[in-house]
Amino acid sequence: MNQRPLGRSGLSTAPLVFGGNVFGWTADEATSHALLDAFVDGGFNAVDTADVYSAWVPGHTGGESESVIGRWLKAGGKRDKVLILTKVAMWPAQPGLSAANIVAAVEGSLKRLQTDYIDLYQSHQDDADTPIEETLEAFDRLVKAGKVRAVGASNFTPARLGESLATSAAQGLTRYETIQPKFNLFDRDQVEGELAALTAREGLGIIPYYGLAAGFLTGKYRTDADLEGKARSRTILRDYWNDKGRRVLAALDAAAKAVSASPAQVALAWIMAHPAITAPIASATSVAQLDELMAAARLKLPAEVVEALNAAE
Repeated sequence: MNQRPLGRSGLSTAPLVFGGNVFGWTADEATSHALLDAFVDGGFNAVDTADVYSAWVPGHTGGESESVIGRWLKAGGKRDKVLILTKVAMWPAQPGLSAANIVAAVEGSLKRLQTDYIDLYQSHQDDADTPIEETLEAFDRLVKAGKVRAVGASNFTPARLGESLATSAAQGLTRYETIQPKFNLFDRDQVEGELAALTAREGLGIIPYYGLAAGFLTGKYRTDADLEGKARSRTILRDYWNDKGRRVLAALDAAAKAVSASPAQVALAWIMAHPAITAPIASATSVAQLDELMAAARLKLPAEVVEALNAAE
């Protein structure tokens, strides 16, 4: 499997990252472990999660996804075959990027993940109330202690990411090597433009989430009836159930027909082929779904198909 660098960290990932938000939520533990096995056996190596997953589910408190992954790591002996990416700052139980919170949060994540180190530890969101230097000094200490191999950011504006990189350079501190923005065929504004220019200039990797737009770009949701009872129906109705969404789906249908692939495969292959992107994050709740998504990494889109998709806004 072709590997792509995660910034200048020395770490590299296959072209697709598994989104672990589903673990312990829409995928039970047995299914989650089967998905992780299939993902690694398929030649992929990066799993993304967060301490907050899945605190939004009634009866959950947060940490469920990390705990599911940790039990899989302990049972399967595959720690050296995977990169574990997790995040801090968004969990209401441990919010923000203060040094004290980072120190406490990383210990919790390490315990739940049942590992001695985290490959990529990410600021889940910006924290304007904490000095940037304080946050980066805390991450720097974790890297030097061997508890974290590299650090990344998520949901930062280009301005704040640039300020953080400048602080790291000026103070000789561990820097953010990656950024996680929302990015897919429908949602492009967070990457194309200022962020893409910044990451290219600074040598950062982009590992975007929402690659399938909460499942909308799979093409499975085309009527109100399709959405009935679905976990993400509210998001799809709010953000994608509109004229632009229908134009994007039409272009996706045409592209899928042209290359004999599914809409989901084309949607992910388009992201993988984007010059600014390292690897998209995507989730699956069955091995059959995962097999479909993994096949996207082997799908090459002709230039004319990419151009037609680019124009579908």
